[in-house]
Amino acid sequence: MPEISVRRANVADRSVLERLWLMFRHDLSEFRSVLPDSSGGFRDDRLRASFRDPDWAPYLVTSGESPVGMALVRGLNGSVRVLSEFFIVRGARRAGVGLSAAREVLARHPGSWEIAFQDDNAPAARFWRRLAADVSGTAWTEEKRPVPGRDDLPPDVWIRFQS
Repeated sequence: MPEISVRRANVADRSVLERLWLMFRHDLSEFRSVLPDSSGGFRDDRLRASFRDPDWAPYLVTSGESPVGMALVRGLNGSVRVLSEFFIVRGARRAGVGLSAAREVLARHPGSWEIAFQDDNAPAARFWRRLAADVSGTAWTEEKRPVPGRDDLPPDVWIRFQS
């Protein structure tokens, strides 16, 4: 596995996270039937919240000098943290980078966690179930929840565990 670094992003990292966000949303558009807006971008309210809301934390994942991923965590002031968004660029996938980065983010905020994913995204489904098992053994749960405002989509799968 390549050596990676996971650190809380700051304002100087915002443009890098914005570019990673576009790649993330592009990948997710396959499972969400979402097209870019007229400017070629995607809705970014969660990314913006991660830089201004004290209940959120943005993370940047790098390998050497290269940005290879990002994570957005919300619920820092509550009893349950949510790994709201998580993305690793395709060139760094399937080399342990994602698992290592996700474990690092979880370790920074111990406690109860929830993570949503789409069951029809088979690689992501395998990844998140593996992470839950790695972190908590058999002490994790899974449930399906409707996507708010999107009756046309299958429900999201939510996993819950302690880190």
